[in-house]
Amino acid sequence: MTDANMSSGVTSDDKLWAALGYVFSPLVPIIIMLMEDKKSRPFIRAHNVQALIMGIVIWVIAGATLGCGSLLWFVMLFWAYKAYQGEMVQIPVITDLVKNQGWG
Repeated sequence: MTDANMSSGVTSDDKLWAALGYVFSPLVPIIIMLMEDKKSRPFIRAHNVQALIMGIVIWVIAGATLGCGSLLWFVMLFWAYKAYQGEMVQIPVITDLVKNQGWG
């Protein structure tokens, strides 16, 4: 599904869940994966997988250094804002991985 087609059927609920996935990652993305009605929505699914991967990366980096993990969390807040605005987020390497695996 293209980004244009995806954004046309995006509800305010979709935007909220996508934003929450970034802010409270990796907990909310795992919860979304268990919610049948949410995980089937293309906009939520695309953001959810990216948020889950980035949340795991942040936890790993935060374990090594506090500063980098904190900085990445602020970047995730920006991505949450973009998702809440109904925009797709392009994360280097992660977005391509998600699309190539068919997850988003």
